[in-house]
Amino acid sequence: MELPAYLTRINKNQVQQFTSGLGAPLVLLAIMGMVVLPIPPLLLDILFSFNIALSLVVILVAVFTKRPIDFGAFPLVLLIATILRLALNVASTRVVLLEGHEGGDAAGKVIQSFGEVVIGGNFAVGIVVFAILMIINFKVVTAGAGRISEVSARFTLDAMPGKQMAIDADLNAGYIDSDEARRRRQEITSEADFYGSMDGASKFVKGDAIAGLFIMLINIVGGLFIGMIQHDLNFSSALEIYTILTIGDGLVAQIPSLLLSVATAIIVTRENEEQEVGTELKGQLGNRRALVIAAGILFVMGIVPGMPHMAFLSFAFLLGGYAFWDWRKEQQQAKEGALQPVQPEQSRQSTEVKELGWDDVQHVDTIGLEVGYRLIPLVDKSQGGELLARIKGVRKKLSQELGFLIPPVHIRDNLDLNPNTYTIAMLGVTLGEADISHDSELAINPGQVFGKLDGKPTKDPAFGLDAVWIRPNQREHAQTLGYTVVDAATVVATHLSQLLTNNAYQLLGYEEVQQLLDMLAKQNPKLVEGLVPDILPMSTVVKILQTLLYEGVPIRDLRSIVQTLCEYGPKSQDPDVLVSAVRISLKRLIVQQVNGGAKEIPVITLSPDLEQILHQSLQAGGGDGAGIEPGLAERLQKSLTDAAQQQEMAGEPAVLLTSGMLRPILSRFLKHAIPGLHVLSYQEIPDDKQIKIVSAVGQ
Repeated sequence: MELPAYLTRINKNQVQQFTSGLGAPLVLLAIMGMVVLPIPPLLLDILFSFNIALSLVVILVAVFTKRPIDFGAFPLVLLIATILRLALNVASTRVVLLEGHEGGDAAGKVIQSFGEVVIGGNFAVGIVVFAILMIINFKVVTAGAGRISEVSARFTLDAMPGKQMAIDADLNAGYIDSDEARRRRQEITSEADFYGSMDGASKFVKGDAIAGLFIMLINIVGGLFIGMIQHDLNFSSALEIYTILTIGDGLVAQIPSLLLSVATAIIVTRENEEQEVGTELKGQLGNRRALVIAAGILFVMGIVPGMPHMAFLSFAFLLGGYAFWDWRKEQQQAKEGALQPVQPEQSRQSTEVKELGWDDVQHVDTIGLEVGYRLIPLVDKSQGGELLARIKGVRKKLSQELGFLIPPVHIRDNLDLNPNTYTIAMLGVTLGEADISHDSELAINPGQVFGKLDGKPTKDPAFGLDAVWIRPNQREHAQTLGYTVVDAATVVATHLSQLLTNNAYQLLGYEEVQQLLDMLAKQNPKLVEGLVPDILPMSTVVKILQTLLYEGVPIRDLRSIVQTLCEYGPKSQDPDVLVSAVRISLKRLIVQQVNGGAKEIPVITLSPDLEQILHQSLQAGGGDGAGIEPGLAERLQKSLTDAAQQQEMAGEPAVLLTSGMLRPILSRFLKHAIPGLHVLSYQEIPDDKQIKIVSAVGQ
C-alpha cells in the first residue's frame, strides 16, 4: 500500500531533522570510545589518517579565508581536533603498551611508517626530531600565537565602545539606515566573540603540546617496564621497540598539532581585510626595488670563491627574473590603458573627480556632541550608558515645547579633548563644554542646604550653580542635606537642553519652516496658500519665526501665527512690526509661560520720564537703540538687575512692562545682560489679568 504524498514528505522531513543533529553526538561517542575501549590497529590507521587530513584542510582554509572572522568556527574546530588527537594518543598508547612486544606493526601501519621511515628506524634520531618539533611547536608557534590572540582580544574589546558609538552617531546623523547599523553591530559583536574565543582556543594548542611531551615520556618508561618485566625482553630490545613505537606515535600526533598551531598563528596574525593570504603577501612582499636589491646581493655572494655558486646564483636570477617580469607586465598594462579611446576633456574631468569631489567637503553638524575617551561609557549601551536615551528624550521634549523638530545630535569621541571633557557645538561653533566624572554623581546646591559634602567642588554646567561631585553611595546623605543629586548622563542632557533652548532660533531654517507650513496646510489649506509668496516672502516668515524663538516664544500655535501674518502682512513688511503683532495674538500663551495661571502679574515698569528719554534716543538712533547714551544704558541695566534679583528672591517672575515701541529694543538689550527678565509690552497683557507694579525704575 502506497503512502500519501504528504505523509511521505513528513516522514522524509522528520528523518532529515533527526539525522541532521547526529554528527556532534557521534563524534563525542567516538572520542569516548577511543578513550575507554581498545582500538584495533586498522581502525587506528584510519583515525590517524583522518586526523592528518583534518589538519591539512584546516590550515588550507585558514590560508584561503579572506577575513579571519569568516572562519568563525575555527575555535570550535580547534577544540574538536585537539580532543580527537588526545583521544587517539590514549588509544595508541594502550595498543603500544599491550601489543608492542609483537613487532613494529603491532600498533598499526601509520605508527610503524613514522617510526621506521620518517626517522630511519633510529630511536636516537627520533628523540631528537621529536624534541625539535616539540620546541618549535611549544616555544615558537604556540607561544607566539597565544600572545597575539590575547593582545588581539584585549584590543578588540577595548575598541568596541568607540566602534558602537561611531555606528550610533552615523545612525543619528542619517548617514546609514537601521539595517546597515544592525549589520555593523553584528559584525563588531562577531569580531569580539571570535577573538575572545581565539584567546581561549590558543590555550588548547599550548596544553596539547605539553601533553604530547608527557605522553612520550610515559610511553617510553611504561614500555621499558612492561617489556622487561612482563615480556622478558632485555633492556636494549625493549628500549628500541617501545621508543621507536612511541616516537612514531608522537610524530603522528605532533605533525597535525603543528599544522593546527600554524593555522592558529595565521588566523590571529592577519589583518581583518577581505583578501587571501597569498594575495596579501604578493601585494606587500612583491616590492620590485627590494627584489632587485636582494637579487644583486645574492649574485655577489654567488661569485665569491668558495661559496655555493649554483644555489646563490639560481635564486639571484629567479628574483631578478620575477622583478623584470613584473615590470614588463606593468608597462604592458599602462600601454594598453593609453591605447583606449578617451576624449581629452572627459579624461581630464574624470581625473579631477577622482582626485577631489564635493563628497570630500565635510559639512558641519547642526548639533554636535564630542566626548573624551573616559566618557565613552555614557554613550555605550553595552556598558549601561543612558546618554543616548536621555538625548532622545531632550529632543522630543523640546520639539513638543518649541513647535518644530529638533535635529539629531551627532555624537563622536575626540581624543584631542581631555579624557573627562565634553563639548556641545551648534553649526560648528562650540556653545558649551565641561569636565565631568562618568562614575560619580553631581550634588547641586539649589540655594539652601544644611551641611557640606566630601567631594570635588565644581559648578553645574547648565545653570552655573555650586555643586559637588560625590560617590554614588553618598546620594541619600546628600539628599537629606537638601542637595539635588543627578548622574553624569543627566548633567550632560540638562546642559544640552539648556543650550538648545537658548539657541533654538539657530536651528530653524527654510527647510524646517516649509515643513511646518506643509503640515499646517493639511488642516488649513486656504490659510497657508495665500501666505507665501503672495503676502510675504519666505525669508520674512523665517525671520519672524526665528525672532519669536530668540525671544523665548514657542511657535506651537502656528495657526494663530500664520493667521496674524495674513492679516497684518499686507499692511507692513517690517519683521519687527509683524513680530509685535504676532506676540499680541499669542499673549495668553506668553503670559502663561511667564506667570502660569495666576490672575495677578507682578511687573517692573519704567518711569514716564525715562520712557520719554528712551523714545527720544530710539528716534535719534534710527530705531535700533544705538542712540541710547552709554551712561544711561549702564544705570538702566544696573537698576533692572537689582529689581530682577528682588523678584527672584521673592519667588516671583521678573517682568519688565514697557511700551510696544521700546519692547523689541529692550528685549534684545537685556536678553544676555539679565537672562531671567521677561520684557512685555502693555498690549501683551490679557484682559483677564491684573497688573501689580512692584518696582518703578527711573533715571
